[in-house]
Parts: sequence; structure tokens; C-alpha cells
Amino acid sequence: MGGISISLCMIVKDEEDSLSNCLASVKELVDEIIIIDTGSKDNTKQIASAFTDHLYDFEWIDDFSAARNFAFSKATKEYIFWLDADDILTEENKEKFSTLKKVLPPQFDSVMMFYHLSFDGNGNPSFSSRRNRLVKREKNFQWIGFVHEYLEVNGNTFQSDIAIHHKKEKSFNDRNLGIYKKALQSGIDFSPRDKYYYANECKDHCLYDDAIKWYRKFLDEGKGWSEDNIQACGKLADCHIQLKDWGSAVQSCLKSFEYDTPRGEICCRLGYIHMEQHEYERSIFWYNLATQIEIPETKSPFIERNCYTWLPHIQLCVCFDRIGKLEESKRHNELAAEYLPDHPSVLYNRNYFQNIEKKEKS
Repeated sequence: MGGISISLCMIVKDEEDSLSNCLASVKELVDEIIIIDTGSKDNTKQIASAFTDHLYDFEWIDDFSAARNFAFSKATKEYIFWLDADDILTEENKEKFSTLKKVLPPQFDSVMMFYHLSFDGNGNPSFSSRRNRLVKREKNFQWIGFVHEYLEVNGNTFQSDIAIHHKKEKSFNDRNLGIYKKALQSGIDFSPRDKYYYANECKDHCLYDDAIKWYRKFLDEGKGWSEDNIQACGKLADCHIQLKDWGSAVQSCLKSFEYDTPRGEICCRLGYIHMEQHEYERSIFWYNLATQIEIPETKSPFIERNCYTWLPHIQLCVCFDRIGKLEESKRHNELAAEYLPDHPSVLYNRNYFQNIEKKEKS
């Protein structure tokens, strides 16, 4: 039987709640499973041993790339596939993966796959990215970065439609923030990417002033990837929104236009900023623009699909109601319903309109 051989390489720590589901979803697709444990104190290693004999310990040194590169060094098959313990492949994507394994042409050095990180009420992905998931072992591609590491890949990349589903089980923690702070104290020089991801960690921990400082450092340096620049502008705006610094929030959004045409995510932020200040005509302009923008499938690996579909219509429903244009308000609620017919906001709005009609008739 033809096809490529694949080593699955993973790093894990205290993943007893998710590891079994992850490995069960891919065990029939790979020829070798390599698990690197970085210090589990639960049943992770016992669970891993039920799926593979290739189980190794790695002393944790606050460096994700070091652990992942160690995992890759243990692989023996033609290609290396990597996952996190809270990732799974659905049945549909297992079939796609199985087909890819049989037919992938040898000229490809890596395979890009979707990464679905969150889902709407119907189970459809609402936020997705794309990552190199399958790479040719002989190329010896390396992981870069001690936190929020990335796989440095070159050569020919195959753009697949396979999707990995992220099913986060662990609660939010401050591990990564602590690693970054320790690195800063030790005098490590942050790369542009480190600056961006440290700002993200600060934002996620509600350290908005620190996040603003590091997003600005990242953007002012002018060395970031354009897609990270756009994301940074949006997140910088979010920090200013939390601090109710509306003018700075608007300027942060508008700065994203330096890197590309407007994105739905940015337009929805601008719509929200003006809505919060009761500037409904301005809000309508930006939300309406969000509904007209095509989802940038080929441009961006980071897409929040809600901002191109139901969300701006729901917000337009509110805005038009506030300025007394009830029919337009109803219309946008029904446009939102075309995407999510059972969304609580859609149902609430329908009830709201029915009550208004009853009052008018009585």
C-alpha cells in the first residue's frame, strides 16, 4: 500500500483529562506516537503508555521550543505530525487526513491545516487560524521561541482543508506570563514576536497598561509580520476600550489600515466604540461595512468569522432600533438569524418586536 509514513510528536504535562481523546482520534492515522512528558503529576504518563511505548521524560526549562525539538528528534518516519493534548480530529477530518496520507505528492515539505479554536452555537468554527501541522522529517525544521513557539518552515507547502479542533479542557493560568517575566528579569532580548505575545499575555491577565506599552513597542519597531500587526492593532484597541479611552481605541483600529484593507474584526470594534458613545450613525457605518467585506481566507490565518456574519447584523439591529428605524432593525435581526436562527439575541429581539406590535395594536 502506498502513501507516506507519519510520526505523531507531542509534548504534554498533566493532561489526563484530554490526552486519551486526542490520541484516540489519531492513533489509526499515524505510524508512530512519540510523547514527551515535561513533569506530569497526574495520570498523563499512564494514559500515554496505553497508546505508545515511545514515552520520554524531558526536564522542563521554561522553553517550549526545546521540548518540541526534542520530540521531533525522536521521530523515525517520513513525516512528523504534531498536536497539543486538547486537540482532536473529527470523523470528517480523519477521513481527509487518511486520504492525504495516501496521496500527498513527495515534492511537498509541509502541510498547512486549519486550527479551529472556538465555535458558535451550531458547532461551526467562529475563530480559526492556519498552521503547518505535517512536515517532512529529513528537512529538520526547528521550533523557534521559548513561549508561543512556531515551526520555522520553508520549501513547498500544501494547503489542505483538514481541520484540527481545539477542545480546551484546562483552566486559564499564568504559566506563560510567568515565563515571560522571568525572561525579562534575566535580561533576555525579546524578538518582535516575543514582544507581541508578551503583550497578549498582559492583555489576557487584564494588565492593560503593560499590554498597551508592549503592543506599541511591537508596532513602533516595524519588524512584525503584517498579520500580527493587524491583530496587535485590534488588541491594542481592546485594551483602550477596557480603559474607556475611546479616542485611542479608534486610532488603534485605524492604524490597522496601514497594513491592509479593513477587516471585519476591526470594523466591528469601531462599530462597538461608537455604539458605546451613543454615536449610532457612525456605529451603523462600521457595522454595515463589516457585512460587506469578504472573509480574507487567502490573506489571514486568523479569522473571527462572527465579525463577517451574524454579529454585525445583530449590532445593526440594536443601532437602528436606537434611532427609531424599526423596520431596518427587524431586517438586520432576520439577517443575523440566517446564520444563527436560535441565537438568544435573535430570539430576544423577535420577542421585543412582537411586544411592540402588540402595544401598537392595543
